[in-house]
Amino acid sequence: MVLSWGADRFVFGASILAKNIGISPMIVGLTIVAMGSSAPEIIVAATASFNGNTDTAVGNALGSNITNIALVLGLTALLKPLSIASSTLKKEMPILLLVTLLAVYLLSDYLLLKLEGIILITLFFVVISGLTWMSFNVQQDDPLQPETKSAIKSEVPCGVPTSKAVMWLVVGIILLPLSAYFMVDSAETIARYFGLSELVIGLSIIAIGTSLPELAACIAGSLKNQDDLALGNIIGSNIFNTLAVLAMPGLIAPGVVDENAATRDSYVMLGLTLLLIMFSFNLKGSRRINRIEGLCLITCFFGYQFLLFA
Repeated sequence: MVLSWGADRFVFGASILAKNIGISPMIVGLTIVAMGSSAPEIIVAATASFNGNTDTAVGNALGSNITNIALVLGLTALLKPLSIASSTLKKEMPILLLVTLLAVYLLSDYLLLKLEGIILITLFFVVISGLTWMSFNVQQDDPLQPETKSAIKSEVPCGVPTSKAVMWLVVGIILLPLSAYFMVDSAETIARYFGLSELVIGLSIIAIGTSLPELAACIAGSLKNQDDLALGNIIGSNIFNTLAVLAMPGLIAPGVVDENAATRDSYVMLGLTLLLIMFSFNLKGSRRINRIEGLCLITCFFGYQFLLFA
């Protein structure tokens, strides 16, 4: 909970600071908020990597993407079907598919090298630049435009001084690594006690814990009829997880990874990504993730968890 609250304060401070210096709501929504919701995963992966737990970090990256699609999006669609109208999301989905395929390829040799970490983090900054450019060129009739402005307006109050924004930003920066350290340490203890692998802990307990900001944002957006924004949060978060989070073990603790990450978990992530795209733009031409599809995603999540622990 402290990890999620720290991420929320980080996003709050960063968003107010961006707003106060004149950055547009679309840039804040497409980059700062999406990146902020992935902050727990990035910090946890970095902490685990510094501790030499490469498999925990890799598991967190893959598991968070699996959890975001199967559990977070599944629960959201089950509560309220998601209508998709944004052309911006159509441009982001191929990016998500490409970076997912890249992750599958990089893990296929059971190694995550420093060079591969450099490639991933470089692509992360390229994508950030691309999303920033995209935010300047969003069509005025794109539903994501008013949804983002409405969300930023409600979540980022006017009149908050820059000094207070910096204070919350610092609070978030302090709390994130501290809470991540205790989460990783607790996860290691649980793994040792129950005889579980570091990879499984990263794929399950840690992945679910670090995906709580996405769950809160997605459900809140859906209940406010900001369906495109809710889905955009998942797509952006998964892109950042694949590039920035998976880059951490490559940069900090490169080496051999558990072969299950390559032969099982990366393909589960790819399959769910393809399922997300298929559900979003089905053969009938409708752009809607309905309750049956949401139930299918949730079933996939619990089936996958059973596979991990069985």
